[in-house]
Amino acid sequence: MASFGGLTFGYDQGVISVTLVMDHFLKTVPQVSSDCSNSSFNKGLLTAILELGAMLGAAQTGLLADRFSRKRALMIGSVWFVVGSILQTATYSYSQLIVGRLLGGVGIGLLSSTAPLYISEISPPHVRGALLVWEQIMIVIGVVIAYWLTFGTRYINSAVSWRLPFGLQLIPGVILFVGAWFLPYSPRWLAMQKRYDESLASLARLRNLPEHDPRVQAEHLNILAEVAVNKEAAALRHPSLQSGLEEKKPSLWKAFVKEAKEWQDAFSKRYIKRTMVGAGVAGFQQFTGINALIYYAPTLFASLGLDDNTSILMSGIMNTLQLVGCLPTIALLDQSGRRRLLLIGSTLLVLCHTAVAAIIGSCYTNWDAHRGAGWAGVALVFLFMLSYGATWGPVSWALPPEVFPSSMRAKGVAISVATLWFSNSIVGLITPPLNSAKPYAAFAFYACFALLSFVWVYFFVPETKGRSLEDMDAVFRDSTAQDESGRRSKILQTLLDARAIGSQGSAAV
Repeated sequence: MASFGGLTFGYDQGVISVTLVMDHFLKTVPQVSSDCSNSSFNKGLLTAILELGAMLGAAQTGLLADRFSRKRALMIGSVWFVVGSILQTATYSYSQLIVGRLLGGVGIGLLSSTAPLYISEISPPHVRGALLVWEQIMIVIGVVIAYWLTFGTRYINSAVSWRLPFGLQLIPGVILFVGAWFLPYSPRWLAMQKRYDESLASLARLRNLPEHDPRVQAEHLNILAEVAVNKEAAALRHPSLQSGLEEKKPSLWKAFVKEAKEWQDAFSKRYIKRTMVGAGVAGFQQFTGINALIYYAPTLFASLGLDDNTSILMSGIMNTLQLVGCLPTIALLDQSGRRRLLLIGSTLLVLCHTAVAAIIGSCYTNWDAHRGAGWAGVALVFLFMLSYGATWGPVSWALPPEVFPSSMRAKGVAISVATLWFSNSIVGLITPPLNSAKPYAAFAFYACFALLSFVWVYFFVPETKGRSLEDMDAVFRDSTAQDESGRRSKILQTLLDARAIGSQGSAAV
C-alpha cells in the first residue's frame, strides 16, 4: 500500500511523453505545439515544473514525517497529488497545466521519499530489501501503464484522448489516501514520540506475533535503545536546546532552531558518510541515463535508424523490460546484497552504453547499409533496461532509508530524494543538446557516469544486507560508534533490568 506512492511517480512520468504529441491536447495547449515559437522552452518548463515540485515535496518530508508520522505524511502527499491531478485533467490553459503539475509534483516528491522511509522502518532485516524493491516495481508499473494507455488513447478523436490518462492518475492517489488510514504507525516513530506501549503494540502487529514473544521484545528493546542513544547524542551536540525542548510546548523559535540543527547534522562529521551514500546513490541512479531513455526514447531510437512508429513501439517494449528486470530482485536483494548488485549493474550499464555509442558513431551516416547494427543497438538498449531494473533501480531506493538512524532518517531520505529529483532535472535538460550535438553523445556521456558510479560504489558504499537499522553505526564504523556502542549497552542493560523486575519499557526510557 505504501508503495502506491511510487506508482503515482511512475505514472506521471510516463503519461506526459505521448500526451505532448496528441492533436487534441495541442489544440487545448498550443504553447507546446511545434508551431509556437517558444515550444521548446514551454515543453521543457512543463517537464521541469514537475521536478521542481517534487524537490519541494521531498524537502518537506523531514518535517512532516517526523512531526505528523510517516503514514500521515503519505496521506498529505496523496492529497497534493490528487489536487494536482484534478487541475491537470480539467485544464483549459497552459498556465493551469503548469500549476497542476507543480502541485502534483509536490505530492510525488513527498510520496517518493516517505514511502521507502516507512517501508524500511516497518520491515524485519531479512526481508527489508525485498519489501523496498516494491517501491521501484510500482514506479515502473506506473510508467508502463501510462505509456501503453496513452499509446492507445492517442487514437481517440476527442479531448478524451488526453484527459482520460490524466484523470486515471487520480485512482492510485485516492487508493493511497484511503489505504494509508488503516496502516499501522511506524514503531520507531512511536518510540521517538515516547509512545512506548503503542510502539510495542504496532511492532507486534507488524510481526504478527504476541507482544510477549521474545523476538518482539528483543526488537522493541533495540528500538528503545536506539531512540535513547540518539536523544543523548543530540543533547551532547546541542546542549543549549535541550532545556527549552523538554517543556511540554517548546517555543516556536526553539522548535525552529532544533529543526535547523537537525538538518545541519546531516552534514556533520558524524553523519556525512551516510549522507554521501544516500545522496550519491540517488544522484548516480539518474546519471546512469535511465530517465534520458524514458523521456527521450523515441528520439534515441531514431538515432539508431528506426522510423517514428517503430521507435514509439520499441519505447513501450523498453519500459516493459525494466519491469521484467525488477521482479527477480525481490529475491536477489536480500541474498546477493546491495553493494554487489550495484557493482554488477554499473559494469553492465557501462558496457551497454559504450557499445551503443560505438555502433551509432560508426554507422549513423548510412543506416540503410547497417540495419543489422541498428537492431543490435536496440538489443543493447533492452539489455540496459533489464540490467538497470535488476540493480540500480531498486537498490537506489533501498539504501537511503537504511543507512540513517531513526532521528535522522526522515531528513536523510529527504536529502537523498531531493538529490534524485535535482539530478533528474539536469538529465532532462542536458540530454536533448547532447543528442543534437552528435547522435552518440548522450550514450557516451552516460557511459562515463556509469563508470564513475562503479568507482564510487567500490570505495564508499558498505554492505547493509541482513543488518538491522540499529546496526548501522557498526556498518559505517563512525568515529563515534565505539562510544555509542558502550552507551547503547548500558541503556539496553537498564531496560533489561527494568523489565526483569516488572517495569514498563516506557518507564525505563
